[in-house]
Amino acid sequence: MPEHKIIHIDMDAFFASIEQRDNPELRGQPIAVGFDGPRGVVATASYEARKYGVRSAMSMAKAKRLCPQLIVVSSDHDRYKAVSMQVHEIFVRYTDIIEPLSIDEAFLDVTDSHCELSACEIAEEIRHSIKEELHLTASAGVSYNKFLAKIASDYNKPDGMFAVSREQAQNFIDALPVEKFWGVGPKTALMMHKMGIFCGKQLRQCSLGHLVDVFGKSGEIYYSFAHGIDNRMVEPVRERKSVGCEQTFHEDLNRKSAIIIELYHIVIELSRRLYKSGFYGCTLTLKVKFYDFTQITRSLTSTSPLKNKDDILPMAKQLIEHIDCVAKPVRLIGLSVSNPQDAGKRREWVEGNFDFKG
Repeated sequence: MPEHKIIHIDMDAFFASIEQRDNPELRGQPIAVGFDGPRGVVATASYEARKYGVRSAMSMAKAKRLCPQLIVVSSDHDRYKAVSMQVHEIFVRYTDIIEPLSIDEAFLDVTDSHCELSACEIAEEIRHSIKEELHLTASAGVSYNKFLAKIASDYNKPDGMFAVSREQAQNFIDALPVEKFWGVGPKTALMMHKMGIFCGKQLRQCSLGHLVDVFGKSGEIYYSFAHGIDNRMVEPVRERKSVGCEQTFHEDLNRKSAIIIELYHIVIELSRRLYKSGFYGCTLTLKVKFYDFTQITRSLTSTSPLKNKDDILPMAKQLIEHIDCVAKPVRLIGLSVSNPQDAGKRREWVEGNFDFKG
C-alpha cells in the first residue's frame, strides 16, 4: 500500500484578506473583522493587526486597546462562503478526496491524484492558483498523515509551504512544544508541564499506560502523535456530529428572568437549525460564559431525539436552573444538540467540553 500523501491548506487571515482584496483602502492597514461594539469579538485579524497582538476570539475592546488605529469591518459571511467555494473548485482539479475543516481550511488526499506531480508540487500549484485567480494567499503543509500536515501548514505562514517526510518526522515531532499538538489546549498543556513534559520528545518518552491514566482516551492520541502515528483518513463527507448556536449579550445578564427569555430565543434558533439540517440528536448541551470569561458546560441526554422547541426548552430550563447569575453575571449562552445514537439511554448529567459550531 503506497504511503499517503496528505496536504493541509489553510487560507491566510481569510476574512480580513477578502476585505483587503475587495477594499483597496484597507490594504496594508490593521483591520479586524467582527462586530464593532462593547460586546464585539474579533473573528479574524489582518497580519498588520496581529503585529500589535490582536488575535481571533479576542474582545474587540481589548483589540482596540492594543491597536488604537484598528479598523473594524463587519462580517459578510455570504461573501466569504462564496470565496470558499471558489477555493474548493481549485482543490477538485487535483483530487476528489477533500475534507473541509472549516470555511478556510481543508485536508486533501492526493495519494492517487490523476496528476503526475508530487504532493509538494500539487500544494504549490494550488497556492499559485489561489493567488493568481482569487488574489488571496494560502499556506500549505504536506506530510504522510493529517496530524503532521496540519502542523506543517503553520510553519511558513503566511503564503508559504512546509513538508515533513517520514524520515524527518520524529526529529520534527520531538522538537515540537506540546502546545502545538492537536488537541492540547491550555489546561492540558499546563498538566503536561507539571509532569515535566514540554516537548514532543518528552511526551514520547511517557508510556501509553501512564498517558491514559492521566488523560483518559486522549492519552492514546497524544501517545500516537508523539510517535508520528495518525491513522485517520481524509473524509470527503464528514458526518455531522452536532448542531448548535450561541448568543453573546450586549450587556451581562444578572436576572434569571432575562436569562430565561434569552434562552427561549436560542431554543427557537436551535430548533430552526435542526429542522434545516435534518439532524436530530438525544443530548442537549448548555454552554455558559460568565462576565469574567470563565465558562461551564452541562449536558442532559434524553430517551428520544430532540426535534423541536417542545423537546428542547424543558431540558434547557433544567440545565440552566442552578446557574447563579447574580454572583456571576452571564455574558454568553449556547445550546447544542448531539448524540444521534443514544436514544436508548436514560437521562444523565455529564460535564465536559463541547464544540458549538453549527
